[in-house]
Amino acid sequence: MDDLAGKVAVVTGAASGIGRAMAERFAAEGMRVVLADVERPVLRHTADELAAAGFDVLAVPTDVSVEADVDALAAATIDHYGDVHVVCNNAGVGSRGLTIADLPLRDFEWVIAVNLFGVIHGVRAFLPLLRANDEGHIVNTASSSGLVYRSRMGPYNASKAAVVALSETLRFELDAEGSHVGVSVLCPSWTRTNITTSDRNRPERFAYTIETDKLDEIAQYKALRRTQLSTVALDPSAVADQVCEAVKANRFYVLTHPDTRDAFAERAARIVAGDNPVEAPQ
Repeated sequence: MDDLAGKVAVVTGAASGIGRAMAERFAAEGMRVVLADVERPVLRHTADELAAAGFDVLAVPTDVSVEADVDALAAATIDHYGDVHVVCNNAGVGSRGLTIADLPLRDFEWVIAVNLFGVIHGVRAFLPLLRANDEGHIVNTASSSGLVYRSRMGPYNASKAAVVALSETLRFELDAEGSHVGVSVLCPSWTRTNITTSDRNRPERFAYTIETDKLDEIAQYKALRRTQLSTVALDPSAVADQVCEAVKANRFYVLTHPDTRDAFAERAARIVAGDNPVEAPQ
């Protein structure tokens, strides 16, 4: 898809961070963009800013963990624009920074519902539309944490590894049928986003009470992550540029940071050698 002008893109998690940057990048390519996000006031603000800049956008409040919401997003896209060409299943949340032994089941349920089932729902809702046209591209946002792993990120690591596996499988299947629908998996490392404050959007059905002695532990973990984001992280626009180029070139893996390639190569070598795993660099 080397010419994106006039086509339609859908981006989930589009109100901020990488999602907003992708929406802006696709809009700058001349695309009409559907912005989906669970955070309604920020979504409306983002849509208003892009519209004021002269871009053709549609805002659709969406909780990607709910299948009916994503189906409604697909329906709204077709009702408003009549077609869809690029689908970015990007919405994601982070876990709380406790060890697997200390995390309540609710945390696993929420992270997997958004990070993995959000992608599954997006693929199931939009893939039939893309296949019917035999044209388009799906971008599933995983993470460097889908390839190499750090402690205290159990639900996040598991969800993102599953997104990589799901995306590879989808690519195999589309290639086998000779489809012109492309697939990319985005595996960003540190990027300036609001993921450390994901809990602001946690639905009541996934809420739980944290033991008092764990609150300081969580606060220290989040503070470390915010420091890393402020010192070594990419601007989301740099990630969006890489995604746009991958869509145009039909490139599958989008690894935004060179150190991810190095860490994955080391991990692959350990797997082949049968060695014990080591934690990815912080």
